[in-house]
Amino acid sequence: MNKATITSKLKQQSIELGIQSIGISKAAFLESEAPKLEQWLRDSNQGTMQWMENYFDKRLDPTKLFEGAKSVISFTYNYSPEVQQIDDSYKVSKYAYGKDYHKVFKKKLIALGKWMQIEFGDVNLRAFVDSAPVMDKVWAAKSGLGWIGKHSNLINKKVGSFFFIGEIITDLELDYDVPVNDHCGTCTKCIDACPTDAIEQPYVVNGSKCISYLTIELKEQIPIDFKGLMNDWVFGCDICQDVCPWNSKTKPHNESRFTPKEELMGFTKKEWEEITEDGFMKMFEGSAIKRTGFEGLMRNINFIKKAPKK
Repeated sequence: MNKATITSKLKQQSIELGIQSIGISKAAFLESEAPKLEQWLRDSNQGTMQWMENYFDKRLDPTKLFEGAKSVISFTYNYSPEVQQIDDSYKVSKYAYGKDYHKVFKKKLIALGKWMQIEFGDVNLRAFVDSAPVMDKVWAAKSGLGWIGKHSNLINKKVGSFFFIGEIITDLELDYDVPVNDHCGTCTKCIDACPTDAIEQPYVVNGSKCISYLTIELKEQIPIDFKGLMNDWVFGCDICQDVCPWNSKTKPHNESRFTPKEELMGFTKKEWEEITEDGFMKMFEGSAIKRTGFEGLMRNINFIKKAPKK
């Protein structure tokens, strides 16, 4: 089979597996991203996420992460929900409504990888879903799956931004896709809506000020400066995506494992405040929310409870 045929069959199979979209880039050093990443780290935008400083060379060059790499295949997987939490509730990011996406999405990519090895013969590959130092949004943008918006998330004109990104890096040479244009224009809705001013300039997010960072990644006490600014978010935050005009056409996912428990959607603030550790473990079994831990969740709730909204 020639490259065009292999690429076509691969794309068709990924769609048949229920993957939302697929794009392909040549595996090579991300020359234009290197100074941006270096400056972002130099400005301490990573906060306490010291792991982002590790493997700088591998982060920028997939051939150092996977020997013999020729192609980076990027995928998106829809998680936009059909239902929302009730108003009288502490909020969690939509991506955490159902089962942990790392496991759900990666199983899809592993299945596709096995199919590739059966279909195309001697193929080496590795699948990633937030599991290695891969600049997933950059690779997805290079492969034409969207553009990186002013809030630093990938946006697609047809499906918005409520999707996960994953990759297969392989030594298989394929036909490569091309990037699409940036369609943010003069819009600043995401910048204007961020209550903590984390989007310090278009396309540059100070991670240490982001509500997602404060509620998940930060293991210390939340700085007093953020009192009254959390908008009831206790795990992650969707504000910058919720206000994005490109998400007005978003369609609900059809992944049953992302369907939230009814109890979560109807959980009141009082119930959140009174949840026990056992209740937490049962409610969020198999959920990404377990990442913050019971103590972390209660820290977030108590921080919000004790502060009036600004």
